[in-house]
Amino acid sequence: MDVKKLKKLIAENEIKAIDLRYCGLDGKWYHITMPAGRLDSVLERGVPFDGSSIPGMRTVESGDMVLMPDIASAHIDPFFETPTLELICSICDAETRIGVMKDPRSVAQRAQAYLKKTGVADTSLWIPELEFHLLDGAEFMYDEFSSGYTLTSSECKDSLPEDFDDADGVSQQDIKGYHMNVPFDRFYEVRQEMVEIMEDMGIKIRYHHHEVGLSSQQEIETELLEFPKICDDTMVMKDIIRRTALENGITATFMPKPIYNQAGNGMHFHMMLHKKGKNIFYKKGGYADLSKEALYFIGGILKHGKSIIAFTNPSTNSFKRLLPGFEAPVKLFFGLANRSAAIRIPKYVNDPETKRFEFRTGDATCNPYLAMSALLLAGLDGVKNKIDPTKHNFGPFDDNVFAWSEEKKATLESIPGSLKEALDALKEDHAYLTDSGVFNEELIESYIALKMKEHNAVNNRPHPYEMVLYYNQ
Repeated sequence: MDVKKLKKLIAENEIKAIDLRYCGLDGKWYHITMPAGRLDSVLERGVPFDGSSIPGMRTVESGDMVLMPDIASAHIDPFFETPTLELICSICDAETRIGVMKDPRSVAQRAQAYLKKTGVADTSLWIPELEFHLLDGAEFMYDEFSSGYTLTSSECKDSLPEDFDDADGVSQQDIKGYHMNVPFDRFYEVRQEMVEIMEDMGIKIRYHHHEVGLSSQQEIETELLEFPKICDDTMVMKDIIRRTALENGITATFMPKPIYNQAGNGMHFHMMLHKKGKNIFYKKGGYADLSKEALYFIGGILKHGKSIIAFTNPSTNSFKRLLPGFEAPVKLFFGLANRSAAIRIPKYVNDPETKRFEFRTGDATCNPYLAMSALLLAGLDGVKNKIDPTKHNFGPFDDNVFAWSEEKKATLESIPGSLKEALDALKEDHAYLTDSGVFNEELIESYIALKMKEHNAVNNRPHPYEMVLYYNQ
């Protein structure tokens, strides 16, 4: 879309406001809004803002930054009553108007430029599988003398809302919800509404369905989409999911483990590299018909897996999902159709056009720009240094490792057991991110400091269950 088409879109839809969206290091979207008549000024000079007020971005002494909108991202907001045009922005230096090193969107753009520079490939294609819960209600609170939360779901007899008497007898109990049919899948229409909005915005959806968690766990999966735009699309999808839920009187959460002892929410990343239109991950006759480049790429991700987790699983809650028994991978290895593996090669993708693999450890609390960039750079480091995953005991293993003896499982590399362990791994292993110039030391240090605040905030507070364990000790 060029400026002329953009202005035509504004005129035809009687747009009154322009909403600028941008992503912080914390993976959250921020926004600032202005009258539509200011479009020319915004496109030419951007919008200045105080970067020191955005977590981890700048110090007070050097806070001035500028938001520069990308007109290719323009879309009409489907929720605001006021006709509003949304533009996704990069965070740029106030003088040069170039994306700053700590702008997540600019990180992804630099990662794409680096991919081309390596000559390994010119395009990467991704599928993020978004898992989330749709709940009837969510109440939570914390102060110095009390804490707690209550989640309710009209789908589950164990967590019905107070004013819901289950008179139709449709609510379920003691079963898994995977592909659960209507009428038990109560929020099918809500999910379909989300998908229609996504498709209207040009985000191609492969399918959607009820997931394993009985208390209304959902999944929406895209088709293969091109990096780095898929990072923008992931942020847009999360926004659509949240706002559609609220418009329907319910609430959405991407928390990896919102409900104890039920399936958690992951975000599996499928990935594929193309060079001149050809999928370089396919070679007939190799293990799972993978090329040597694909195996080296896998080797790079698994070798740097512990530090990657700091980006793909960046919440304290992430590690409550990464437990044996819930199809959540806790060991760094790869295998064909193996759901206990950190990297799984799907059996149903077995031709040159579709051959790919998925990284199964991540979750949607991640900053998609940073997480996908880190995965891409780790894989490229594997290709550059010809990291053979088999020689590093990263597989392939095609059986269920959870059924192995404890002695045999101990031979495998484990993922970090906490956010702090992941951040410590990132502190020790990040040259594969910075040597390319895509990340820099300041970004890594700021990110670690930001996330350590979250770790400490949780770690330093009494947990409600500690009262059960220790109050009368």
